[in-house]
Amino acid sequence: MIATKEFRTGLKIEIDDKPFEIVEFQHFKPGKGGAMVRTKLRHMKTGQILDKTFRSGEKVKKPDMAVVDQQFIYKDGTDFVFMDLETYEQVNVPGDAVGEKGGFIKEGDTVKVLLYNGELIGVDLPANVNLSVAQTDPGVQGDRVSNATKPATMETGLVVQVPLFINEGDVIKVDTRSSEYLGRE
Repeated sequence: MIATKEFRTGLKIEIDDKPFEIVEFQHFKPGKGGAMVRTKLRHMKTGQILDKTFRSGEKVKKPDMAVVDQQFIYKDGTDFVFMDLETYEQVNVPGDAVGEKGGFIKEGDTVKVLLYNGELIGVDLPANVNLSVAQTDPGVQGDRVSNATKPATMETGLVVQVPLFINEGDVIKVDTRSSEYLGRE
């Protein structure tokens, strides 16, 4: 069981036998009564967002999840196709289950896949990944105020704001939680 004081962004919990991931949380104390925790939860199978408020001290179940290393092979329409590295079995995962994390996964990458009751429901990524810039406008000398940025499309289709000196073909480090530019590789 997980107490509300242990809530943090990214924590996986189970409510009514359904797996959720905490997207946002906020402790607050109304004028009357005890403290509460307001959360925004993402259903890990459907991607649906749910707002739920818990009383402080309330406990929720920890979901029975397994984490398995799998390799991303290719994208089939909106589905992502992963291969188990031990059995070589291929699994199609709906794009909704991968969500925005799909923009950080390149073909051939090995990622940690979340299994809930034997069913693949999501992907865990490292804190940052290296991606190649596929398309960006050239930075113009003197076209700067302070910390000027421009949009750049990565090899996966993800769009990231990058400094003006970044060019096509550069490999950059991107934060997987905030989609922010961290530096050049």
